[in-house]
Amino acid sequence: MTTGVVFRPQLPPEELRAAVEAAEAAGVDQLWLWEDCFLEGGLTAAAAALAWSSRITVGIGLLPVPLRNPALAAMELATLARMFPGRFTVALGHGVQDWMRQVGAAVDSPMTLLREHTTAVRALLAGETVSVSGRYVSLDDVTLDWPPPSPPRLLIGARGPKSVALAGEVSDGVLLDSVTDPDVIHRARGLVGPASYVAAYTPVAPGLSGNAVQGWVAELEAAGADAVILQGTDEHPDHAPLIAALSR
Repeated sequence: MTTGVVFRPQLPPEELRAAVEAAEAAGVDQLWLWEDCFLEGGLTAAAAALAWSSRITVGIGLLPVPLRNPALAAMELATLARMFPGRFTVALGHGVQDWMRQVGAAVDSPMTLLREHTTAVRALLAGETVSVSGRYVSLDDVTLDWPPPSPPRLLIGARGPKSVALAGEVSDGVLLDSVTDPDVIHRARGLVGPASYVAAYTPVAPGLSGNAVQGWVAELEAAGADAVILQGTDEHPDHAPLIAALSR
């Protein structure tokens, strides 16, 4: 099992480098980034974080699929996976619907779009030629010229049982948000199956001791988590104490 920390985009992007360097120096396994509207772009932030580090895995959780054509998404993900092999994970999601309506990208069936988009992106990253005419995704004989030799782990960000089950069906696993109960992990593991990857964001309030954090991580691991990612709360988004709690 691995652990990580979220750099929340409520903090300005110019603070990202210091967070990356601190996490790398502390021996943290993973640093995760959000792409919430209308804050930092997930792919640009991930590219910078990967360039500023040499060991840490960088995750994006998550990229809202209505904002990108799947061919473009696959091109961008393949580029990062080739430039930084083995150090990149990404989660896709249907996005917050109020935000998607704000930008004119909302659809009648977000789950259908998520299924079609994820299936296409995963196939393109695997080097396949994709032709599909779905409800929302249409690709005609599309093949990446530079697919990654080893595709990045592709997850679906999910909360409800239907989305979690979809993650187990069409992706490498699930990214769960705001986990405060180990039973959430246990139920998700039952839906996605033993071979899928289960990652969990979990909010950590300030002042929690390192021993308490480690104990909580162990509980989530016992429930079936493959990765536990600590994130600050809305009131206290600072990542520094979380990095310190995971320092090795």
